[in-house]
Amino acid sequence: MTGFSLPYLSSERLRHFISEAFAEDIGPGDYSSLASVDASCTSAAILKVKSDGILAGMQLAEMIFKQLDPSLMFNAYLKDGSEIKIGDVAFEVNGKARSILSGERLVLNCMQRMSGVATRTNSLQKMIAHTKAKVLDTRKTSPNSRIIEKWAVAIGGGQNHRYALYDMVMLKDNHIDFAGGIEKALLATRKYLDQNKLDLKIEIETRSLEELEQALSVGIADVIMLDNYSLDSMKEAVQLVNGRVPLEASGNVTEATIVPIAETGVDFISIGALTHSYKSLDLSLKAQVAE
Repeated sequence: MTGFSLPYLSSERLRHFISEAFAEDIGPGDYSSLASVDASCTSAAILKVKSDGILAGMQLAEMIFKQLDPSLMFNAYLKDGSEIKIGDVAFEVNGKARSILSGERLVLNCMQRMSGVATRTNSLQKMIAHTKAKVLDTRKTSPNSRIIEKWAVAIGGGQNHRYALYDMVMLKDNHIDFAGGIEKALLATRKYLDQNKLDLKIEIETRSLEELEQALSVGIADVIMLDNYSLDSMKEAVQLVNGRVPLEASGNVTEATIVPIAETGVDFISIGALTHSYKSLDLSLKAQVAE
């Protein structure tokens, strides 16, 4: 259905997302369209690209229009993940003019944001393509829009981290401090997962080489995060771990720092900005009216 093997993506979840978005935007009725456009009017509209970048949200756009009005015809000219430039036409939608108008804003809101996330992700991943490091997203997503933002990261060539609090254990600084330290946090987590028959990976955040050594000595963590380490400390951490556990770098990752971070030898680089500080791409839905 999506072209990606993403465990959080399903038709049911996407239909729910679309339904909630329409309830917010259309409510009892799109009175602008109902009042001004005749019910019998049929027309077409095209999605025009007004920014260079990576296209994302095409499959979602078709779902949105079809869920609103199954009689609408959707013709895709480009695919999710396509490199786009100003002037490109991504798709054409044909059918009842009222339906096209009512679906326009939701389609644009989703595609502009998804394309912005995909473009940002793609740019950063390309910068570190000469290393083994992979760009990861985080849970720093817009409430109720995580599904499309993480989908956009995948379209842009990034890798999704845990989707939510239930599909992976991540022991952050506050968990560790509340638990009484690295060892106690890890041992308690292992016991809880075993008792509740939960097959989940465990990641633990470390704030220093000393904490890293503690995590390694316990030997439970599947992934270890290096939070706000200096480049020298990261290099030392990579040598210390020597491939025993995947390492994730986190904190203050920018275009200026991502390459040297990747070149330390870490396996992953998590970047919250992918989904909280991206720039939406400029896209426009234009009516095609016969002259």
